[in-house]
Amino acid sequence: MKKTSVQKIAEACGGRLVREGSSGYITGIKHDSREVLPGEMFVAIKGENQDGHKYIPQVAEKGCAAVLVSCEDECPADADLSVILVDDTIEAMGKIATWYLDSLNIRRAAVTGSVGKTSTRDMIWYVLSEKYNCGRNLKNYNNNIGLPISIFQFDENTEAAVLEMGMDAFGEIEYLSSIVKPEIGVITNIGIAHMEKLGSREGIFRAKMEITKNILPECEGGTLVFAGDDEFLTKERTAGDYGQVEVGTGEEADLRISDVRDHGIEGISFDVEYEENGRKEKTHVELPAAGAHNAANAAIALAVGRQLGVSVEEGVKGLRKTELTGSRLRKIEGKNVTIIDDTYNANPFSMKSALDVLAGSEAARRVAVLGDMFELGADEKELHRSVGEHAKAIGIDELITIGNLAENIAEGGDGRHFRDKEAFIEVLDEHIRPGDLVLVKASRGMHLEEIVERLRTL
Repeated sequence: MKKTSVQKIAEACGGRLVREGSSGYITGIKHDSREVLPGEMFVAIKGENQDGHKYIPQVAEKGCAAVLVSCEDECPADADLSVILVDDTIEAMGKIATWYLDSLNIRRAAVTGSVGKTSTRDMIWYVLSEKYNCGRNLKNYNNNIGLPISIFQFDENTEAAVLEMGMDAFGEIEYLSSIVKPEIGVITNIGIAHMEKLGSREGIFRAKMEITKNILPECEGGTLVFAGDDEFLTKERTAGDYGQVEVGTGEEADLRISDVRDHGIEGISFDVEYEENGRKEKTHVELPAAGAHNAANAAIALAVGRQLGVSVEEGVKGLRKTELTGSRLRKIEGKNVTIIDDTYNANPFSMKSALDVLAGSEAARRVAVLGDMFELGADEKELHRSVGEHAKAIGIDELITIGNLAENIAEGGDGRHFRDKEAFIEVLDEHIRPGDLVLVKASRGMHLEEIVERLRTL
């Protein structure tokens, strides 16, 4: 973050500067007391289980220059720090992020979608980094707290940013995109995650389309980039006061994907066709990210790059450097087995895609360890069963399932079921053999990374 006056911060969020420390400036903003550095501002957030106000004495001792609070009770009277008082610190943080991002002269892209948001964001970052000093979300920080915190890492040297936006309710994407005000908006797909809260895929479509309420108009370069192979995403349904770029395998796509080749855990390759100066062009792409579904994500990244002045050739160079954030089809070499760590999250589409990667990889035996998928709504049992049926159809050598809902995966795929990960870990060496390739995947709340760690040392 560029050096900013406390007074400006207070004005940006409509807060009251009830005390001004000797510095009068901050050099960063954090919400985690463990990460606060000298000279930064700490945002005290009241959550369901924690109240950040209790950590104000701790951050004051670490040299924190300012605090953003909704009550003053925990602020040490003798601490040399500025205190900004607001009604709601999360809302105030969003206002500060909006003002701060507007103060930077940078190109902006925003990404949402049911599946592949973070992977697509990462690929866009690699493409844009071929031309710009580009910023992106920290880790998977994509909500009303994480997005502002990510924005605060940018400074006057940042030339472009790609920001991922998550949601599980109506109104959230509209709010987050109002902070970003993207030049380029991206919708990767319309899946079934959060069906419980949004009611239907039509509801999910409407929630994702909230991004378009804050895309710049077409006369200012505003463009929506979307995956046209998704039945919900067409130029007719997504039309608005902005340009449109469709990516997909259909003849009508502006960037057309063809000849996708899946090299298992080693990655994929494909061709992309597009028009350049009135001529049809075709370029080959090598992507070191596993999963044929990533061809669409990579092509979206190239489309975003083109809109922001990065040539397809430059973008392809960037894509060759791709390393995805977190545990997403990540290859790990253990002592005796190879692991595909995809424990970050899961839904039926990504489960089946991960199984396809497993089936397409060379190994003595291919083993899938799958856990529960959450927030799938009334059809959750059948959706789990369909994953098991897919595993059986593509010839996975052994299917192991963990959790209450995952029992339906086992039933669909003739797998072996365990009630929890601890029960499986006790007998893990009875099911996993040296030379096996093991996929581990479930919703984040299942914490199957513990199984990954056990497999590494097997």
